[in-house]
Amino acid sequence: MNHDELTRIFRDPPVIETPRLTLRKMLKRDSGDMYEYARDPAVSEFLLWQPHESETYTRRYLTYLQSRYRAGDFHDWAVVWREADKMIGTCGFTAFRIESNSAEIGYVLNRAYWGMGIAPEAVRAILRFGFLELHLHRIEAHYMIGNERSRRVMEKVGMRYEGTLRDSLFVKGSYVSVGVCSILENEYRGMYGIPSPSL
Repeated sequence: MNHDELTRIFRDPPVIETPRLTLRKMLKRDSGDMYEYARDPAVSEFLLWQPHESETYTRRYLTYLQSRYRAGDFHDWAVVWREADKMIGTCGFTAFRIESNSAEIGYVLNRAYWGMGIAPEAVRAILRFGFLELHLHRIEAHYMIGNERSRRVMEKVGMRYEGTLRDSLFVKGSYVSVGVCSILENEYRGMYGIPSPSL
């Protein structure tokens, strides 16, 4: 995987289907659905951003993202609850380290849909894409200490806890420690009985 390939893929990110979800690019028409969860302080409590102040702000943000998609440098999908055709969150890659063939993932979900196994379902789809389509060697995820809900998602999809980066971020006026979990390609393939491409 090189930078040009990554850019080409994410200029028009593929639609990914799971049993209950559709993962697709975010659209300006998602502003109402996104604002519904992005304004909720409980949703953003352990994230880097503050609650959205208005749907107008959300619409401007989604408009801005269209230019990022066109440039191929934004790697996040809308998580759509297919039964209602409703955007209920996002999931995707927050960073790539191309020289190390690795990436970091992140996710956020409307609080009305917590506890339904949706976040693990979305993350599993992104892991599959990362390992089998992008041929990554390692995928990691970070969570602020105290956000045990997010850590459980990581563990449910087969990630292993690696350690804590103490006071590594200054967020919303205070230092926070960050936990790191990861999974390697061979571990992922072993979980699902997927043979190595060399076999």
